[in-house]
Amino acid sequence: MEVESRYVAVRHHVEGLPSEDDFEVKAARVRWWPESGEVLVRNLYLSVDPYQLNRMKRRSASHLAVDGIVPGERIDAYGAGEVVASACEEYKEGDVVAGVLGWEDYTLFRPSPGVLMSKLAASDDLPLSHHLSALGTSGMTAYAGLYEVGRPEAGEKVFVSAASGSVGRLVGQFAKLAGCYVVGCAGTNAKVDLLKNKLGFDDAFNYKDEPDMKSALKRYFPDGIDIYLDNVGGETLEAALANMNTYGRVALCGVISEYTDAGHRAVPDLLEVIYKRITIRGFFAWDFLTRFAEFTGVISDWIRQGKVQVIEDISDGLESVPSAFAALFSGDNIGKKMVKLA
Repeated sequence: MEVESRYVAVRHHVEGLPSEDDFEVKAARVRWWPESGEVLVRNLYLSVDPYQLNRMKRRSASHLAVDGIVPGERIDAYGAGEVVASACEEYKEGDVVAGVLGWEDYTLFRPSPGVLMSKLAASDDLPLSHHLSALGTSGMTAYAGLYEVGRPEAGEKVFVSAASGSVGRLVGQFAKLAGCYVVGCAGTNAKVDLLKNKLGFDDAFNYKDEPDMKSALKRYFPDGIDIYLDNVGGETLEAALANMNTYGRVALCGVISEYTDAGHRAVPDLLEVIYKRITIRGFFAWDFLTRFAEFTGVISDWIRQGKVQVIEDISDGLESVPSAFAALFSGDNIGKKMVKLA
């Protein structure tokens, strides 16, 4: 079998703020044959995530954990799709899968223990898109960041930055389920209203209205912060550390303020860290893959019970991937950003 597959590639390494002009849509022939041992998937939904920008840079610490992206070549990304041909007993034509696919029409993969791919049960009653958001890597990051790194106890105070994004909106809801007091920050008043009125945060504020972040956090957390889920870095991290309680925990999964401008790099007061015995741990979803089945089971139940609200921002068509990606860095999206293919 041979199909033509369009794919999105970067024209060159991207070192600053990304734009649509940094990308191009190319085409290639994808070949599958019965003896290949491979599975051919027609992609239906593609995840669009900020961390991909670090992979697009010529040099980045992210390359220690995930492969850098080569200009002109396909870009692997989390996605969901339908098996159209399989040379593997584990997968059959018509199966729906979620895992590492690509910004492309079709993806070939060879099943192995090192490949993140799961076959969705035919009885699964949740929308397929949820497997890229609350039940995908964003949900796993939120779940692991709060429960494995933050280790919340009822009554503790939790601060979430970029709280209306794909990870933050879930962390806040999970923290409320754990009995915590939760405050989030976001970049528009509409997002602040969403956090307070739909997602159940105890309070929220627009960080653009706060000239002094340390004072703002002191106002919202007069008794200090116990857990900080950091998606931003920079001065927000500095301010959070200044307001942390003794034995506070910082779950560091993103520093989006630093992705496009190294001048925003955080300069934390390490004396705060030492004398308050603060734990700062960097992590990403792949660290907890052995817990993936447990996590999806728990969150699926919460969604069905109405305890967790899923918010998704979906664009249409492969050609919309560049604009969808660029929008992540201008704050245009609310919730999990993804692209739906025809």
